[in-house]
Amino acid sequence: MINESVDVGADDEPDSDDDPALLRRAVGLRLRRLREDAGISGEAAGRAIRASHSKISRMEAGRVTFRARDIEDLLTRYGVDEDGARTELLRLAQRANAVGRWQAGPDLTTARADTYLALEDASSLIRCYAPCLVPDLARTPSYAHTLLAIAERGSAIEIHRRVELLVRRQQLLDRADSPRVWLVIEEAALRRPIGGFEVWQGQLEHLAELSARPSVTVQVLPDHVGGPAISGSAFTLLRFAAPEFGDIAYLQHPNGAQFLDKRGDLDRFNEVWDRLCVCAAPPMQTADFLDRLRTPLPPDAN
Repeated sequence: MINESVDVGADDEPDSDDDPALLRRAVGLRLRRLREDAGISGEAAGRAIRASHSKISRMEAGRVTFRARDIEDLLTRYGVDEDGARTELLRLAQRANAVGRWQAGPDLTTARADTYLALEDASSLIRCYAPCLVPDLARTPSYAHTLLAIAERGSAIEIHRRVELLVRRQQLLDRADSPRVWLVIEEAALRRPIGGFEVWQGQLEHLAELSARPSVTVQVLPDHVGGPAISGSAFTLLRFAAPEFGDIAYLQHPNGAQFLDKRGDLDRFNEVWDRLCVCAAPPMQTADFLDRLRTPLPPDAN
């Protein structure tokens, strides 16, 4: 069972960079997914916490705060008995009951990052623009490890832990109900032999395999277009199947990361995304492009 010390609504100070509205949305989306995966109706879930279907709807929509007992009882009803998963959701709910801002930390291994991970896991469409590197969800472990080592992002143990987290995130691509993933990647990023010839070629092969999946679309933005002129930074747009949840734009930068959901911000990012997709090569040309990159001799070959 869950550790008794985790109490939703406790007086512990939350991270000042957390925003309760965003966190409640993340908790609600995860609860909804767990209920649907368990094949349980809203009425049955309500009975599990001695409440009505409408309360379950409000919880899943992120419109209310959360009681530890309700979360515990719902997780038990949904068959979630793994301590780690229960603790994670309860801690997220605890932070959702506090005050903060719409901003997350720069490190996807920190406690704050489970907000983004919960939203990513619950999304039905993930659109990502990566101007300089292959985006997270498409990276091989070797490629990701090389990037972290180059950036000197922690000790060998910490880098290994970050790569393990990435691999767990990527499991959503293998689900029967995997979200649709749409990636726009700069040509220069794919030509850059990060990690040496074998790591680079392995990354290209993996990307080619992903692009062949029905749920994944990959477009390559040619060098002559000048992707940074359209957008100088990477961003991700998340969309959810539930109509009551609006889109979210997620941006990472050196000092942290931001979640944006205001209509004006989203309109701007959608305009940028549309421009990127128009300027990028059509998806049906991606396989041929990757094949050409996967055949050259190593740089030191004569």
